[in-house]
Amino acid sequence: MARRFSSRPSAELRMLFLAFMMLAGLAVLLSKLWYEQVLRGPQWTNKIAKHSQVTVRIPSVRGEIRDRNGITLVSNRASYEVDFYLPDMVRGYRQDMGYVPKTSYLSTDRHGMKTVKSEADVVQIVNDRVIPRLKDLDLAKDFNSERLQKHYRNDTQVPYNYEEGIDFSTIAKFSEHDVGLPGVEISVKPVRQYVYGALAAHLLGYVGAPLDVNVLPDIGNYSFYQPDVEGKSQIEASMDKYLRGTPGTRILHKNVKGVIEGEGELDPPKPGDNVYLTLDARIQYITEEALRHPALGRAAAVVVDPNNGDILAMASVPSFDPNIFIPSISQDDWKKLNEDESIPLVSRAVSGFPPGSTFKIVTALAGFKKNLGNDRENCPGGVQYGDHFFKCWIADKHGAHGVLGLADALKVSCDSFFYQYGNKAGIDNIDRIGKVLGIGEKYELGLADEKEGTMPGPEWMKLRYPELKWTSAHTANVSIGQGYVLASPLQMAMAYCAVANGGIAYEPRLVKTVLTPEGNPAKDENGQVAVPDRPIVRGDLRAEVTKEQIDVVRHGLWEVVNETGGGGGGGTGAKARIKNVVVAGKTGTAQATDRGHKDYIAWFSCFAPFDKPRYVIVVAVQSGMHGGSVAAPIAARILEQCIAMDQGNLTVDVQPLKPAHSDHPFAQIAALDYKNTDVLQINEEDAGTHDSAGNVQMGQGGAHPDIRVAPDKRGSIGQNKKPQTSAPAPTAAPVDRRNFFQRLFGAKPNPPAPRPQSAQPPRPGH
Repeated sequence: MARRFSSRPSAELRMLFLAFMMLAGLAVLLSKLWYEQVLRGPQWTNKIAKHSQVTVRIPSVRGEIRDRNGITLVSNRASYEVDFYLPDMVRGYRQDMGYVPKTSYLSTDRHGMKTVKSEADVVQIVNDRVIPRLKDLDLAKDFNSERLQKHYRNDTQVPYNYEEGIDFSTIAKFSEHDVGLPGVEISVKPVRQYVYGALAAHLLGYVGAPLDVNVLPDIGNYSFYQPDVEGKSQIEASMDKYLRGTPGTRILHKNVKGVIEGEGELDPPKPGDNVYLTLDARIQYITEEALRHPALGRAAAVVVDPNNGDILAMASVPSFDPNIFIPSISQDDWKKLNEDESIPLVSRAVSGFPPGSTFKIVTALAGFKKNLGNDRENCPGGVQYGDHFFKCWIADKHGAHGVLGLADALKVSCDSFFYQYGNKAGIDNIDRIGKVLGIGEKYELGLADEKEGTMPGPEWMKLRYPELKWTSAHTANVSIGQGYVLASPLQMAMAYCAVANGGIAYEPRLVKTVLTPEGNPAKDENGQVAVPDRPIVRGDLRAEVTKEQIDVVRHGLWEVVNETGGGGGGGTGAKARIKNVVVAGKTGTAQATDRGHKDYIAWFSCFAPFDKPRYVIVVAVQSGMHGGSVAAPIAARILEQCIAMDQGNLTVDVQPLKPAHSDHPFAQIAALDYKNTDVLQINEEDAGTHDSAGNVQMGQGGAHPDIRVAPDKRGSIGQNKKPQTSAPAPTAAPVDRRNFFQRLFGAKPNPPAPRPQSAQPPRPGH
């Protein structure tokens, strides 16, 4: 009988195979566990840690702005703030309540179609969960619900600032009781502080938040992004790239509920470079105090060192305090600044005005190009050009100056002389000298509202008014600083610097140098010194006229202040005399049109001491009727105190200044002094008139500031009710970060920057 064989494997073989498969599977599982836990362990650990930590960008610390002697004008202080991390609030609400309240809004897609979208109602979340807890601690405040919801929609990476500039007692409440809510955190930020209030506000400018945070290059590197402030106007804006520091990083730990429990690593921010100005804070203070005479409403003054072009002081009234923009400005304050007819945000020191008779030094120097130094002209009270009779100012007093030479014509400011002298010199020569001295030229000072003024002539007229033809009447008007001529007080100061120092035309300097925090010169992107500390020469007047001819003009300016008799009578600048100091200068009164309104500008330009000038001072007063009786006393006041300070007879204690303001900024001023501060006014018809009034060329300040939006009904804490049901608020250990920021800024929680009214480009009048 044949043996039968089975094709089925034995039970033992099957068991062996099953055991092998189980061992293989176990080996694969162990290998996978080893791979994930050992080889990839650090990656998983890091990933888990990231879910329990938040990286927050700390804004950089801006460098300081200081005067030439190292006095700090702009610094930083610590601002304690309450921030809402809105995504964390939404997640915490979902964990506790099991749902998230929704709200809808109208959106526009890329095709321009309107669609309705929904999102988490963070206003309800804040009202239900956060506000009741803050009310329990007496820390709640009204907020703008629309702004909060839009912030969640557009800027989830940026913490929402609920309260800013809180005081130390409020910080203590937060630390003692601890709010213990997801997404609520105390932060400490560096904010700008303008140490002396309104002092030099038109030069320093202000800062604000960037317009669009979402386009900043490093926004993707952080869980939450606190942006740097940026310069919005003036030196803060023009020197922004040097003032900006390096941001830091905070790592915050949070629990499973999303509540921030403490701080981990801290990489502190680093300060930016320090900008040193040519200003002397003491002289700036003297100048601003002089412009706060109760009679003054709208005025400007400039003090320059004629030996190098350094601006020692430059002030304008009315003024403002840039601290009101820090960290943001209220809607009411912003509206008030913009609706003020005296436009306090505009710097009159760099705005263009008809310079009047102070311009006559340009005409005088131009005459030397035609060898008119010995020219004598008759003043019968006016000169006829075409069908118009151009009066001299003395005709209003029913008089005439008679026959005069150049020095005496400067002394008594005879218009008739310069009408004739200017036409003999020729408009081309007047233009040439004017441009050498900087009239009609814009300086690169870093001031956004600086105006270039106007140095008119036939070519200028062809470009702007091709329908008109230049005539001798136009030249006559230009010769006395009227008509189309516009110059800023700064430009006139630089022109007088060249005459004072014997012929060197300097560029004005406002930024002296930039130093790193370690005290080394800052470098630009090419590795060169950012701002070399040296004068800048723009030209030499001696290439056009001789030193002796410049001295003739200097002597005429000496007569303006010091001569008591002689040809035509005494000088018009007698009120600028100072005991034991020889002053030379020139008065001027110009007719102007300011935003459609008739106005007068009183001028005085001077330098002293006469033999070795240290100061050039130019003062311009809107609604001032006479340069000699209104502007000259102001210049004398400034000069007298500067000289006394130099001689050690006056100690200037620089103090914070409130904004300069006048209840009657358009009141006409006939004369003023600093002993009797009563305002002396005269009626318009009593003032001297000129044959042509130019439109003033007002500057404009800077970019839009951060405007603090007013609370609304839905964000009113009086409307909020405590939630019916909610999970108990988890607690966490309070975090105290004060010591670090106290060392960094000096922890003094303290105060708020606007956009001035923009002026339309003026069309000069005849």
